[in-house]
This record gives sequence, structure tokens and C-alpha cells, in this order.
Amino acid sequence: MTLENEYAIITHHITKKFKDFIAVKDLNLKVKKGEIYGLLGPNGAGKTTIIKMLASISNPTHGEARVLGEKIPDGDIASKIGYMPQETGVYLGLTVDQNMKFYGRIFNIEKEEMEKREDELLKFVDLEDWKNEMVENLSGGMKHRLSLACTLIHKPELLFLDEPTVGVDPELRISFWKYFNQLRENGVTILITTHYMDEARHCDRIGFMQKGTLIAEDAPSKLLQDTGKDSLEDAFLEIAQKDDRKKVVT
Repeated sequence: MTLENEYAIITHHITKKFKDFIAVKDLNLKVKKGEIYGLLGPNGAGKTTIIKMLASISNPTHGEARVLGEKIPDGDIASKIGYMPQETGVYLGLTVDQNMKFYGRIFNIEKEEMEKREDELLKFVDLEDWKNEMVENLSGGMKHRLSLACTLIHKPELLFLDEPTVGVDPELRISFWKYFNQLRENGVTILITTHYMDEARHCDRIGFMQKGTLIAEDAPSKLLQDTGKDSLEDAFLEIAQKDDRKKVVT
């Protein structure tokens, strides 16, 4: 099996600079097809920048990456990926229904299929009763749920989810993760960022980010075992402190 067949994402030393600031440094990342890979780290660690590069929204300054076998940036993968940004990606001046249909038209989804997908997704994000409501009247959490539904409308092979459960109540967060696991079982690959450490346990593998660098990656249980910690937050702090000390010595 070739790397392109096994992995949905492969990066080779990608770096992103904004003038003199290095947001992502020398990143080598491989995400297997059909897995949920989580990027964890504090604000400013480079997680969102990575997702934007892989979704062809921002170009790497150095290095190269392949997504679903295609070198990025590449417009040919647009129909195969879904990207949900931290900022709500919906239109306030439209209704919930109009937003869903707008995204459906972008991906040329036929009317009958569109109705089916919309009903299914609005039920999933618990917005069935708000279908004809103007988005500007929704709460922040409801807008975020609609953004997720719009991201999933075309059944993408690969999902980039940047803090998808922020502002969502705990019960619905659990529902989201059940759905994410269903997507994975159907072969969808998910790259997700989150600051909820308990959510990271749902990932097949996680990568700890600090100051634009990937400082560790493995299955959550393996990272806990290697650090001797009971929580991923403590495991991250342990690894981050070791990385800082190593840089000082170097």
C-alpha cells in the first residue's frame, strides 16, 4: 500500500511565517485515512494555521503537503473536504434553511438528496424547530451547530474541524462525538482541534502543539502511560516542560 492510499494527510517540513513570526515550524504530520486525529495546545500554538494550510486556505511558506493524494493548494479537493472554522461560517441575513440550501447548491446536490440531507443534519444538531428562523436571531451555540451541519452537507471524505464543540452544552457535545465516531466508521477522516482535554480521549491519536511545533503524538492512552499522568492536561504540561528544558540546553 502506498503512502497516498494509507494516509489522508502527509506533510513534509511545512512552515508558515507571518513576517518575522513563525506560526508553524517544520511540521511533519501523517493522518491515516479513517482516523480521528486531534491537535491540542494553547492558543497561538499553530493549530488553526495548520488546518488552514491543509484546507488550501493559506499556503505554506516552506515545505509541502498532500491531502487525499493531491499536492496542496489544489482546488480539485474542494468537493472532498469539509472545513469548519472557529468563526461561525454561516450567513446571518439568511434563515437556517436558506444557509443549508446555499451550501448544497455550492456542491451541486440534487433537490431530493438535499432535502434528505438537510432534515438528517438539522435533527442531528437539534435545529429542526429553527429551520425557518433567521440566523441572526440564533444564539452563538446554535450558529455553531448550524455551521457544522453546513460543513457536512456534501458528505466529505475528510473533515477539518476547528474547535467544533465550542459554545455547545455538554450533552450535545457527547452527541457530536457519537456522530464523529459514526463518520469515522463510515471511512471519513477527521482532523480536529479542541481545548477540551476530555474530548481528546475520543481521538485515535493526538498531537501536542507548542509554539508552532509538534512536540509529541500518539494514542491518548499511550501518552498517559509514557508520562505516568492521569490526565491529558498533565501529560501535555509534562511534555511541554521537557521540550522547553531541551531547547534551553540546546
